[in-house]
Amino acid sequence: MKRISIHDRIRQEIEEHIMSGLWEAGHRLPPEHELMTTYGCSRMTVHKAIDGLVDRGLIERRKRAGSFVAAPTAHRAALEIPDVSVEIAARGQVHRLGLIERVEREADALDRERLGVAGGAVLWLRCLHRADDRPFALEERLISLDAVPAARAVDFAAESPGRWLLGHVPWTDARHRIAAIAAKQPVAERLGVPLGSPCLSVERWTWRNDARITWVRLTYPGDRYALEAGFLA
Repeated sequence: MKRISIHDRIRQEIEEHIMSGLWEAGHRLPPEHELMTTYGCSRMTVHKAIDGLVDRGLIERRKRAGSFVAAPTAHRAALEIPDVSVEIAARGQVHRLGLIERVEREADALDRERLGVAGGAVLWLRCLHRADDRPFALEERLISLDAVPAARAVDFAAESPGRWLLGHVPWTDARHRIAAIAAKQPVAERLGVPLGSPCLSVERWTWRNDARITWVRLTYPGDRYALEAGFLA
């Protein structure tokens, strides 16, 4: 087995603290002299480890203040990752979240296919977002608990899963799939639309380097939502 270098070990352990949610955005890293003592290494080794995390956008250095966990980057994309609660508030409406189902389990065949993982523990969530008490979107989500173990402790009946993930878990890549669908049971019932009504389905996958974070499908009634995107130069 290949022995891991000390700077790689430092880098990996700091990244695990961030990805797990243990160290949130704004958390100050231990001073370099403490890391030198903890790992029994030189200042140059600590510098090299932190440099790698700065290059990845996970850490930011502040002059005369130290190194801090960086806030998740607002990625510039043709289709941004939306926060449903912000979308509803922008319409001048009140967002209300209803948690329908929450299950922690080992990934089954469908979970593995949706999330794109070989296995591991996942958190399955189904939520209904309402705008002024009117159904706005049905959210179905899988979160990899191997990648984001801190999700186990979050009360998703009180906090929107998408909002929490955007605020706490850095990501590097995302992919969307958008489709027009006809509402089937129980989607039609939960959205309060007739069976077969046109709906917009937005699926999204996000990951951090090679680690899959989440799969989500948001289903909107076709007459209540419009998707907008810009083009990048």
